[in-house]
Amino acid sequence: MTARRLIHGSAALAAAVSLGVTLWTGTDEPGVALAFGVLIAVGELTRWSDAQVRQAAPLGTAGSLSYALLGADAGHPAQHDAAQVVTVVLVASLLGGVPHIWMGRTPTLDHLARRVLSVGFAAVCFQPLYNRGVFTSWDGSAYALLLIALLVLTVLCDAVLAAALAHSRTRWPFGPLLRDELRGLLGIGSAVCATGAVISLAVAVAGLWALPVFCLPLLLTQLSVRRYAAVRATYRQTIASLARATEIAGCTPAGHAHRVAALSRAVGRDLGLSRPELTVLEYAALMHDIGQLSLVDPVPAGATAGLPREEQRRIALLGGAVVRQTGVDPAVAVVVERQADPYREQPLAARIVRTVNAYEEKARRAGPEGPLRALEELRLATAGDYAPEVVESLARVLSRAV
Repeated sequence: MTARRLIHGSAALAAAVSLGVTLWTGTDEPGVALAFGVLIAVGELTRWSDAQVRQAAPLGTAGSLSYALLGADAGHPAQHDAAQVVTVVLVASLLGGVPHIWMGRTPTLDHLARRVLSVGFAAVCFQPLYNRGVFTSWDGSAYALLLIALLVLTVLCDAVLAAALAHSRTRWPFGPLLRDELRGLLGIGSAVCATGAVISLAVAVAGLWALPVFCLPLLLTQLSVRRYAAVRATYRQTIASLARATEIAGCTPAGHAHRVAALSRAVGRDLGLSRPELTVLEYAALMHDIGQLSLVDPVPAGATAGLPREEQRRIALLGGAVVRQTGVDPAVAVVVERQADPYREQPLAARIVRTVNAYEEKARRAGPEGPLRALEELRLATAGDYAPEVVESLARVLSRAV
Protein backbone atom coordinates (compact mmCIF):
# COMPACT_ATOMS: atom_id res chain seq x y z
CA MET A 1 0.00 0.00 0.00
CA THR A 2 3.04 2.31 -0.02
CA ALA A 3 2.51 3.55 -3.59
CA ARG A 4 -1.14 4.27 -2.94
CA ARG A 5 -0.36 6.24 0.21
CA LEU A 6 2.37 8.14 -1.61
CA ILE A 7 0.02 9.09 -4.44
CA HIS A 8 -2.79 10.06 -2.07
CA GLY A 9 -0.37 12.06 0.07
CA SER A 10 1.09 13.87 -2.92
CA ALA A 11 -2.37 14.70 -4.22
CA ALA A 12 -3.49 15.95 -0.80
CA LEU A 13 -0.38 18.13 -0.50
CA ALA A 14 -0.85 19.58 -4.00
CA ALA A 15 -4.52 20.26 -3.31
CA ALA A 16 -3.82 21.92 0.05
CA VAL A 17 -1.06 24.16 -1.36
CA SER A 18 -3.15 25.14 -4.38
CA LEU A 19 -6.21 25.90 -2.26
CA GLY A 20 -4.12 27.99 0.15
CA VAL A 21 -2.47 29.99 -2.64
CA THR A 22 -5.80 30.62 -4.36
CA LEU A 23 -7.47 31.78 -1.15
CA TRP A 24 -4.51 34.07 -0.42
CA THR A 25 -4.20 35.64 -3.88
CA GLY A 26 -7.85 35.53 -4.93
CA THR A 27 -9.46 34.15 -8.08
CA ASP A 28 -8.51 35.56 -11.47
CA GLU A 29 -11.25 35.72 -14.10
CA PRO A 30 -13.98 34.18 -11.92
CA GLY A 31 -16.39 33.91 -14.85
CA VAL A 32 -14.04 31.65 -16.78
CA ALA A 33 -13.29 29.62 -13.65
CA LEU A 34 -17.01 29.20 -12.99
CA ALA A 35 -17.76 28.10 -16.56
CA PHE A 36 -15.05 25.44 -16.53
CA GLY A 37 -16.02 24.43 -13.00
CA VAL A 38 -19.60 23.80 -14.11
CA LEU A 39 -18.36 21.76 -17.08
CA ILE A 40 -16.13 19.62 -14.86
CA ALA A 41 -18.90 19.13 -12.28
CA VAL A 42 -21.34 18.02 -14.98
CA GLY A 43 -18.72 15.63 -16.30
CA GLU A 44 -18.28 14.17 -12.81
CA LEU A 45 -22.04 13.79 -12.41
CA THR A 46 -22.10 11.65 -15.56
CA ARG A 47 -19.21 9.49 -14.35
CA TRP A 48 -19.79 5.76 -14.30
CA SER A 49 -17.84 2.66 -13.39
CA ASP A 50 -17.21 -0.16 -15.83
CA ALA A 51 -14.44 -2.73 -15.85
CA GLN A 52 -14.03 -2.51 -19.61
CA VAL A 53 -13.82 1.28 -19.86
CA ARG A 54 -10.78 3.19 -18.68
CA GLN A 55 -12.13 6.74 -18.70
CA ALA A 56 -15.13 6.81 -16.36
CA ALA A 57 -15.58 10.61 -16.63
CA PRO A 58 -14.38 11.66 -20.10
CA LEU A 59 -16.26 14.97 -20.11
CA GLY A 60 -14.88 15.99 -16.72
CA THR A 61 -11.36 14.94 -17.74
CA ALA A 62 -11.49 16.88 -21.01
CA GLY A 63 -12.79 19.97 -19.21
CA SER A 64 -10.05 19.74 -16.58
CA LEU A 65 -7.28 19.35 -19.13
CA SER A 66 -8.58 22.16 -21.33
CA TYR A 67 -8.67 24.55 -18.36
CA ALA A 68 -5.13 23.54 -17.41
CA LEU A 69 -3.96 24.38 -20.95
CA LEU A 70 -6.14 27.48 -21.47
CA GLY A 71 -4.03 30.38 -22.68
CA ALA A 72 -6.64 32.94 -23.73
CA ASP A 73 -10.36 33.72 -23.67
CA ALA A 74 -11.73 35.25 -26.88
CA GLY A 75 -8.33 36.72 -27.70
CA HIS A 76 -7.59 38.05 -24.21
CA PRO A 77 -4.67 36.36 -22.42
CA ALA A 78 -5.73 34.28 -19.43
CA GLN A 79 -4.46 35.34 -16.03
CA HIS A 80 -5.03 32.25 -13.89
CA ASP A 81 -2.12 30.18 -12.57
CA ALA A 82 -1.55 26.50 -11.93
CA ALA A 83 -2.75 26.76 -8.31
CA GLN A 84 -6.10 28.13 -9.44
CA VAL A 85 -6.44 25.37 -12.02
CA VAL A 86 -5.96 22.65 -9.38
CA THR A 87 -8.34 24.43 -6.99
CA VAL A 88 -11.13 24.78 -9.55
CA VAL A 89 -10.74 21.18 -10.70
CA LEU A 90 -10.69 19.89 -7.11
CA VAL A 91 -13.78 21.83 -6.00
CA ALA A 92 -15.75 20.99 -9.15
CA SER A 93 -14.78 17.31 -8.96
CA LEU A 94 -15.84 17.14 -5.32
CA LEU A 95 -19.18 18.80 -6.04
CA GLY A 96 -19.85 16.57 -9.03
CA GLY A 97 -18.71 13.50 -7.12
CA VAL A 98 -21.06 13.98 -4.14
CA PRO A 99 -23.75 11.60 -5.54
CA HIS A 100 -21.10 8.94 -6.25
CA ILE A 101 -19.60 9.32 -2.77
CA TRP A 102 -23.06 9.16 -1.21
CA MET A 103 -23.96 5.96 -3.11
CA GLY A 104 -20.53 4.37 -2.61
CA ARG A 105 -19.72 4.10 -6.32
CA THR A 106 -16.19 3.75 -7.76
CA PRO A 107 -12.91 4.31 -5.88
CA THR A 108 -13.48 8.09 -5.45
CA LEU A 109 -10.24 8.83 -3.56
CA ASP A 110 -8.14 7.20 -6.24
CA HIS A 111 -10.08 9.06 -8.92
CA LEU A 112 -9.59 12.43 -7.22
CA ALA A 113 -5.90 11.79 -6.56
CA ARG A 114 -5.28 10.99 -10.22
CA ARG A 115 -7.27 14.01 -11.36
CA VAL A 116 -5.41 16.43 -9.07
CA LEU A 117 -1.95 15.14 -9.94
CA SER A 118 -2.47 14.81 -13.69
CA VAL A 119 -4.16 18.20 -14.07
CA GLY A 120 -1.56 19.77 -11.78
CA PHE A 121 1.19 18.31 -13.98
CA ALA A 122 -0.35 19.81 -17.13
CA ALA A 123 -0.95 23.19 -15.50
CA VAL A 124 2.57 23.43 -14.05
CA CYS A 125 4.09 22.57 -17.44
CA PHE A 126 2.00 25.17 -19.31
CA GLN A 127 0.73 28.09 -17.22
CA PRO A 128 4.02 29.53 -15.84
CA LEU A 129 5.62 29.56 -19.29
CA TYR A 130 2.53 30.97 -20.97
CA ASN A 131 2.14 33.74 -18.40
CA ARG A 132 5.76 34.75 -19.03
CA GLY A 133 5.07 35.11 -22.76
CA VAL A 134 7.20 32.15 -23.85
CA PHE A 135 4.56 30.95 -26.33
CA THR A 136 3.47 34.39 -27.59
CA SER A 137 5.42 34.13 -30.85
CA TRP A 138 4.38 30.55 -31.63
CA ASP A 139 2.18 30.21 -34.73
CA GLY A 140 -1.06 28.25 -34.81
CA SER A 141 0.29 24.84 -35.84
CA ALA A 142 3.22 24.94 -33.41
CA TYR A 143 0.94 26.01 -30.56
CA ALA A 144 -1.54 23.22 -31.35
CA LEU A 145 1.26 20.65 -31.45
CA LEU A 146 2.49 21.94 -28.09
CA LEU A 147 -0.95 21.39 -26.54
CA ILE A 148 -1.18 17.90 -28.03
CA ALA A 149 2.29 16.99 -26.74
CA LEU A 150 1.43 18.20 -23.24
CA LEU A 151 -1.85 16.27 -23.32
CA VAL A 152 -0.06 13.08 -24.39
CA LEU A 153 2.46 13.45 -21.56
CA THR A 154 -0.35 14.13 -19.10
CA VAL A 155 -2.41 11.07 -20.04
CA LEU A 156 0.71 8.91 -19.95
CA CYS A 157 1.39 10.12 -16.40
CA ASP A 158 -2.25 9.44 -15.53
CA ALA A 159 -1.94 5.91 -16.92
CA VAL A 160 1.09 5.26 -14.71
CA LEU A 161 -0.80 6.60 -11.67
CA ALA A 162 -3.85 4.46 -12.47
CA ALA A 163 -1.73 1.32 -12.85
CA ALA A 164 0.18 2.05 -9.63
CA LEU A 165 -3.04 2.59 -7.68
CA ALA A 166 -4.60 -0.59 -9.06
CA HIS A 167 -1.43 -2.53 -8.26
CA SER A 168 -1.44 -1.26 -4.66
CA ARG A 169 -5.12 -2.01 -4.26
CA THR A 170 -5.23 -5.47 -5.85
CA ARG A 171 -1.56 -6.65 -5.86
CA TRP A 172 -1.94 -7.62 -9.52
CA PRO A 173 1.25 -7.29 -11.63
CA PHE A 174 2.04 -3.68 -12.52
CA GLY A 175 3.17 -4.37 -16.10
CA PRO A 176 -0.11 -5.83 -17.43
CA LEU A 177 -2.10 -3.16 -15.58
CA LEU A 178 -0.06 -0.42 -17.22
CA ARG A 179 -0.41 -2.14 -20.59
CA ASP A 180 -4.20 -2.17 -20.20
CA GLU A 181 -4.20 1.52 -19.25
CA LEU A 182 -2.08 2.44 -22.27
CA ARG A 183 -4.25 0.33 -24.54
CA GLY A 184 -7.28 2.21 -23.20
CA LEU A 185 -5.78 5.46 -24.50
CA LEU A 186 -6.42 4.27 -28.05
CA GLY A 187 -10.16 4.31 -27.41
CA ILE A 188 -12.06 7.02 -25.62
CA GLY A 189 -8.81 8.29 -24.11
CA SER A 190 -7.79 9.67 -27.51
CA ALA A 191 -11.17 11.38 -27.81
CA VAL A 192 -10.61 12.99 -24.41
CA CYS A 193 -7.20 14.34 -25.46
CA ALA A 194 -8.53 15.66 -28.76
CA THR A 195 -11.50 17.34 -27.07
CA GLY A 196 -9.28 18.92 -24.42
CA ALA A 197 -7.01 20.44 -27.08
CA VAL A 198 -9.91 21.61 -29.24
CA ILE A 199 -11.72 23.25 -26.31
CA SER A 200 -8.58 25.11 -25.25
CA LEU A 201 -7.97 26.39 -28.80
CA ALA A 202 -11.64 27.20 -29.45
CA VAL A 203 -12.13 29.16 -26.22
CA ALA A 204 -9.01 31.19 -27.05
CA VAL A 205 -10.72 32.34 -30.28
CA ALA A 206 -14.49 32.18 -29.69
CA GLY A 207 -14.75 32.53 -25.93
CA LEU A 208 -16.78 30.49 -23.48
CA TRP A 209 -19.53 29.79 -26.04
CA ALA A 210 -17.17 27.15 -27.43
CA LEU A 211 -17.59 25.01 -24.31
CA PRO A 212 -21.09 23.56 -25.01
CA VAL A 213 -20.43 23.36 -28.76
CA PHE A 214 -17.26 21.30 -28.56
CA CYS A 215 -18.31 19.21 -25.55
CA LEU A 216 -21.40 17.83 -27.29
CA PRO A 217 -19.51 15.33 -29.54
CA LEU A 218 -17.65 13.90 -26.54
CA LEU A 219 -20.89 13.63 -24.59
CA LEU A 220 -22.46 11.67 -27.46
CA THR A 221 -19.36 9.48 -27.63
CA GLN A 222 -19.67 8.82 -23.90
CA LEU A 223 -23.30 7.76 -24.35
CA SER A 224 -22.24 5.38 -27.13
CA VAL A 225 -19.51 3.88 -24.97
CA ARG A 226 -21.98 3.35 -22.13
CA ARG A 227 -24.35 1.63 -24.51
CA TYR A 228 -21.53 -0.59 -25.73
CA ALA A 229 -20.67 -1.43 -22.12
CA ALA A 230 -24.31 -2.34 -21.49
CA VAL A 231 -24.28 -4.65 -24.52
CA ARG A 232 -21.12 -6.36 -23.22
CA ALA A 233 -22.74 -6.80 -19.81
CA THR A 234 -25.81 -8.37 -21.43
CA TYR A 235 -23.56 -10.65 -23.49
CA ARG A 236 -21.78 -11.82 -20.35
CA GLN A 237 -25.09 -12.45 -18.59
CA THR A 238 -26.18 -14.58 -21.55
CA ILE A 239 -23.03 -16.68 -21.29
CA ALA A 240 -23.49 -16.99 -17.52
CA SER A 241 -27.05 -18.20 -18.12
CA LEU A 242 -25.79 -20.81 -20.58
CA ALA A 243 -23.24 -21.93 -17.99
CA ARG A 244 -26.04 -22.51 -15.48
CA ALA A 245 -27.59 -25.11 -17.80
CA THR A 246 -25.30 -27.79 -16.35
CA GLU A 247 -26.41 -26.87 -12.82
CA ILE A 248 -30.10 -26.89 -13.74
CA ALA A 249 -29.64 -30.30 -15.40
CA GLY A 250 -27.98 -31.62 -12.23
CA CYS A 251 -24.65 -32.25 -13.94
CA THR A 252 -22.62 -29.90 -11.71
CA PRO A 253 -23.09 -28.44 -8.21
CA ALA A 254 -24.71 -25.03 -7.86
CA GLY A 255 -22.30 -22.15 -8.35
CA HIS A 256 -19.43 -24.32 -9.57
CA ALA A 257 -18.99 -22.55 -12.92
CA HIS A 258 -19.08 -19.09 -11.36
CA ARG A 259 -16.54 -20.05 -8.70
CA VAL A 260 -14.19 -21.48 -11.32
CA ALA A 261 -14.62 -18.37 -13.49
CA ALA A 262 -13.91 -15.94 -10.66
CA LEU A 263 -10.85 -17.84 -9.48
CA SER A 264 -9.58 -18.34 -13.05
CA ARG A 265 -9.82 -14.61 -13.73
CA ALA A 266 -7.86 -13.86 -10.55
CA VAL A 267 -5.16 -16.34 -11.56
CA GLY A 268 -5.08 -14.87 -15.06
CA ARG A 269 -4.59 -11.43 -13.56
CA ASP A 270 -1.76 -12.70 -11.42
CA LEU A 271 -0.08 -14.26 -14.46
CA GLY A 272 -0.31 -11.00 -16.42
CA LEU A 273 -3.01 -11.73 -19.01
CA SER A 274 -4.34 -8.73 -20.90
CA ARG A 275 -7.96 -7.60 -20.60
CA PRO A 276 -9.14 -9.32 -23.82
CA GLU A 277 -7.37 -12.53 -22.77
CA LEU A 278 -9.04 -12.34 -19.37
CA THR A 279 -12.44 -12.04 -21.04
CA VAL A 280 -11.81 -15.18 -23.11
CA LEU A 281 -10.56 -16.97 -19.99
CA GLU A 282 -13.63 -16.00 -17.97
CA TYR A 283 -16.07 -17.10 -20.68
CA ALA A 284 -14.25 -20.42 -21.13
CA ALA A 285 -14.25 -21.02 -17.38
CA LEU A 286 -17.98 -20.34 -17.21
CA MET A 287 -18.66 -22.86 -19.99
CA HIS A 288 -15.93 -25.42 -19.26
CA ASP A 289 -18.41 -28.12 -18.13
CA ILE A 290 -21.05 -27.58 -20.80
CA GLY A 291 -19.96 -30.74 -22.61
CA GLN A 292 -21.51 -32.80 -19.78
CA LEU A 293 -24.95 -31.94 -21.20
CA SER A 294 -24.20 -34.41 -24.05
CA LEU A 295 -23.48 -37.34 -21.72
CA VAL A 296 -26.00 -40.15 -21.36
CA ASP A 297 -24.77 -40.99 -17.87
CA PRO A 298 -23.85 -37.88 -15.83
CA VAL A 299 -20.54 -37.72 -13.99
CA PRO A 300 -21.09 -38.04 -10.21
CA ALA A 301 -21.13 -34.50 -8.74
CA GLY A 302 -19.81 -33.24 -12.09
CA ALA A 303 -16.24 -34.03 -10.98
CA THR A 304 -14.35 -34.49 -14.24
CA ALA A 305 -10.85 -34.07 -12.75
CA GLY A 306 -10.80 -37.68 -11.55
CA LEU A 307 -11.95 -39.23 -14.83
CA PRO A 308 -9.59 -41.03 -17.23
CA ARG A 309 -7.79 -38.69 -19.60
CA GLU A 310 -9.64 -39.93 -22.69
CA GLU A 311 -13.02 -39.39 -21.03
CA GLN A 312 -11.98 -35.88 -20.00
CA ARG A 313 -10.92 -35.14 -23.55
CA ARG A 314 -14.20 -36.45 -24.98
CA ILE A 315 -16.22 -34.22 -22.66
CA ALA A 316 -13.99 -31.24 -23.52
CA LEU A 317 -14.48 -31.78 -27.26
CA LEU A 318 -18.24 -32.07 -26.78
CA GLY A 319 -18.16 -28.83 -24.82
CA GLY A 320 -16.18 -27.06 -27.53
CA ALA A 321 -18.71 -28.17 -30.15
CA VAL A 322 -21.55 -26.76 -28.04
CA VAL A 323 -19.72 -23.47 -27.53
CA ARG A 324 -19.12 -23.11 -31.28
CA GLN A 325 -22.83 -23.48 -31.92
CA THR A 326 -23.68 -20.65 -29.52
CA GLY A 327 -21.85 -18.03 -31.60
CA VAL A 328 -19.37 -17.18 -28.83
CA ASP A 329 -15.83 -16.09 -29.74
CA PRO A 330 -14.07 -19.14 -31.29
CA ALA A 331 -11.12 -18.56 -28.92
CA VAL A 332 -13.44 -19.56 -26.06
CA ALA A 333 -14.26 -22.85 -27.79
CA VAL A 334 -10.54 -23.57 -28.26
CA VAL A 335 -9.89 -23.15 -24.53
CA VAL A 336 -12.85 -25.41 -23.66
CA GLU A 337 -11.71 -28.07 -26.14
CA ARG A 338 -8.09 -28.12 -24.97
CA GLN A 339 -8.60 -28.09 -21.21
CA ALA A 340 -7.99 -31.87 -21.09
CA ASP A 341 -4.80 -31.86 -23.21
CA PRO A 342 -1.37 -32.40 -21.63
CA TYR A 343 -0.54 -29.07 -20.02
CA ARG A 344 2.67 -28.62 -22.02
CA GLU A 345 0.55 -28.55 -25.20
CA GLN A 346 -2.16 -26.27 -23.83
CA PRO A 347 -2.53 -22.52 -24.21
CA LEU A 348 -2.21 -20.68 -20.91
CA ALA A 349 -5.95 -20.08 -20.57
CA ALA A 350 -6.66 -23.81 -20.87
CA ARG A 351 -3.98 -24.56 -18.24
CA ILE A 352 -5.66 -22.12 -15.86
CA VAL A 353 -9.16 -23.55 -16.37
CA ARG A 354 -7.93 -27.11 -15.91
CA THR A 355 -6.03 -26.30 -12.71
CA VAL A 356 -8.73 -24.15 -11.12
CA ASN A 357 -11.47 -26.64 -11.98
CA ALA A 358 -9.48 -29.46 -10.38
CA TYR A 359 -8.81 -27.34 -7.29
CA GLU A 360 -12.48 -26.47 -6.89
CA GLU A 361 -13.55 -30.11 -7.22
CA LYS A 362 -10.88 -31.43 -4.84
CA ALA A 363 -11.48 -28.71 -2.25
CA ARG A 364 -15.22 -29.37 -2.31
CA ARG A 365 -14.76 -33.08 -1.61
CA ALA A 366 -12.14 -32.79 1.14
CA GLY A 367 -14.22 -31.03 3.81
CA PRO A 368 -12.93 -28.26 6.12
CA GLU A 369 -9.29 -28.87 5.20
CA GLY A 370 -10.20 -29.05 1.54
CA PRO A 371 -8.36 -25.96 0.20
CA LEU A 372 -4.99 -26.91 1.71
CA ARG A 373 -5.31 -30.56 0.81
CA ALA A 374 -6.43 -29.74 -2.74
CA LEU A 375 -3.52 -27.37 -3.25
CA GLU A 376 -1.10 -30.01 -1.98
CA GLU A 377 -2.51 -32.58 -4.41
CA LEU A 378 -2.14 -30.15 -7.29
CA ARG A 379 1.49 -29.46 -6.38
CA LEU A 380 2.22 -33.18 -6.26
CA ALA A 381 0.71 -33.57 -9.73
CA THR A 382 2.69 -30.79 -11.43
CA ALA A 383 5.03 -33.32 -13.01
CA GLY A 384 2.42 -34.40 -15.53
CA ASP A 385 -1.11 -33.05 -15.00
CA TYR A 386 -0.98 -29.38 -14.01
CA ALA A 387 1.27 -26.49 -14.99
CA PRO A 388 3.57 -25.58 -12.05
CA GLU A 389 3.42 -21.84 -12.72
CA VAL A 390 -0.40 -21.93 -12.67
CA VAL A 391 -0.49 -23.91 -9.43
CA GLU A 392 1.87 -21.44 -7.76
CA SER A 393 -0.17 -18.51 -9.07
CA LEU A 394 -3.29 -20.15 -7.65
CA ALA A 395 -1.53 -20.47 -4.29
CA ARG A 396 -0.67 -16.76 -4.35
CA VAL A 397 -4.23 -15.80 -5.19
CA LEU A 398 -5.63 -17.97 -2.42
CA SER A 399 -3.15 -16.57 0.12
CA ARG A 400 -4.32 -13.02 -0.67
CA ALA A 401 -7.92 -14.01 -0.11
CA VAL A 402 -7.24 -15.32 3.40
